[in-house]
Amino acid sequence: MIIVETERLRVRNWRKTDRPLFAEINADPKVMEFFPRRRTRAESDALMDEIRRRIADTGLGFFALALRDTDEPIGFLGLALTDLEPHLPDGTIEIGWRLAIRFWQKGYVTEASQAMLRHGFETCGLAEIVSFAVEQNSRSTAVMQRLGMRRDPNRDFDHPRVPDTLPHLKRHVLYALSRKDWQER
Repeated sequence: MIIVETERLRVRNWRKTDRPLFAEINADPKVMEFFPRRRTRAESDALMDEIRRRIADTGLGFFALALRDTDEPIGFLGLALTDLEPHLPDGTIEIGWRLAIRFWQKGYVTEASQAMLRHGFETCGLAEIVSFAVEQNSRSTAVMQRLGMRRDPNRDFDHPRVPDTLPHLKRHVLYALSRKDWQER
């Protein structure tokens, strides 16, 4: 099932044939630079299964991001329920992404995210969509800014699933976009 399409991309459900790409991005030290750890192939397969279950249960989650012409997977992107109480209230929806390095710097994340924001606000009727990243992750925060999201320093937080032994990865900045602000763009 295709969730959204753009001129160059499609956001679609995961397939078993996408597992190698998913494992690649979860094991790549550059892709995972701002995450507490990389994942083994078995851990990536288990995570994909969990993501697929969440999508089946809620209709939301991180879907496969693929090139439209070839359907080759290049990463993931989607809208997902956060699970970060008390930092983010239940029901908060985040937009998130991750790409294999060979697909970086082509505008793919911005392009697909714009379509996903439209889907979230117009189809799902969401009031707000947030995104967050480690403060030093300028690549991701630059995308958030290009999407018209605004930083809300009052909502920055120390990520509860980042171990205290990795203090440089703990602090996360939060960007948000309301439906009203999105419509006014």
